[in-house]
Amino acid sequence: MAKPKILQENRDYTFGSYFEMNYEPDEILAELGYQLIGQLLSLPRTNKELDRLADLQDRIERTLPRVSLTSETARRETLVAPILLEVATYYCDCQLRIEYSLTVNNWLKGNLDYLLRSTQSLLVVEAKNDDITRGFTQLAVELIALSKIEEQEVFYGAVTIGEVWRFGILRVNSQQIIEDITLYSLPDDLEELMTILVGIVERS
Repeated sequence: MAKPKILQENRDYTFGSYFEMNYEPDEILAELGYQLIGQLLSLPRTNKELDRLADLQDRIERTLPRVSLTSETARRETLVAPILLEVATYYCDCQLRIEYSLTVNNWLKGNLDYLLRSTQSLLVVEAKNDDITRGFTQLAVELIALSKIEEQEVFYGAVTIGEVWRFGILRVNSQQIIEDITLYSLPDDLEELMTILVGIVERS
């Protein structure tokens, strides 16, 4: 007997729908034609001097004890947006799209929380209040959608709950999504996180 399909042809799914699904991430992504693999990723890293890092570190360390991070909005505004704005405005001179609307078809549509776009690279960042594992599933679907309309062989993304970040990549030719097994935590790993974010956006 054939296993019932998770995704139904006559239904619409937004990116957020995939976060709500109580199925295994690899099973969801398989129905979209991709294999999910967990492994240690070798991510791009910049050689630039991050000369504003100390100020950013200080702001984050001052913020964390004073702000209640009980909502996604609080996490996005106090931890995620300041980091991405720093990358976009001071280190990469690139576009930062917030709540970027994307529609490919009835299964692939919704808003990307953040899209960093330079002339040669894209980076999707999905911010959640909790559950970084299901958040990664949503991120993976967003990368699949983006790969349908952008001409690249590799797409980078990150999912974050504010204090914790996880990266992933989509490889178009092999139809694989690689989930990094490493987690980056704030404030301790801020320098490494920034080095990677800038490295991804500035890569040629």
